[in-house]
Amino acid sequence: MFNRMMGKTRYVVCRLFLHLQGSDVAPIIGVLNGSARTAMSADGDLEILGEELVQLCQTFLQYDEYWFSAANEGDVLWNEGETGDYVNELFTDSAQRYGANLDFNATSSNQPLSLPVTRNVIIMITVAAEGEIPELETDLANIPALKAALKALINLH
Repeated sequence: MFNRMMGKTRYVVCRLFLHLQGSDVAPIIGVLNGSARTAMSADGDLEILGEELVQLCQTFLQYDEYWFSAANEGDVLWNEGETGDYVNELFTDSAQRYGANLDFNATSSNQPLSLPVTRNVIIMITVAAEGEIPELETDLANIPALKAALKALINLH
């Protein structure tokens, strides 16, 4: 409250983890890949990135029967520069943990890329926003809280 009275901007940073498990979760990989391609082509356009975030959250809500586990972490900051650094730190940590060291050049260029069918999909989303977002600033390890958080992400757009 004191910082708000002093005219400081409040920034919320949240990293959300969602583990989907089941025989029918593989199609979500196509949705994720499509959003990733669009996001890379958008070159930082927040309108397009927001639209993709909405599509992803709606997809996750549709697949709720496959939710196996969820977790989140984050912080509230009062400095834009520190907020950007924290987002970069979380994003870099995610990339280092999961797949940033994949070598797609290891196979012959004549061979199509093939991945085995999976029963598990792990999703990580890192979001930063101004203001208060109580739905993201709570423990998201239960289904009602996670649904509320995904709907809050949709509403951010």
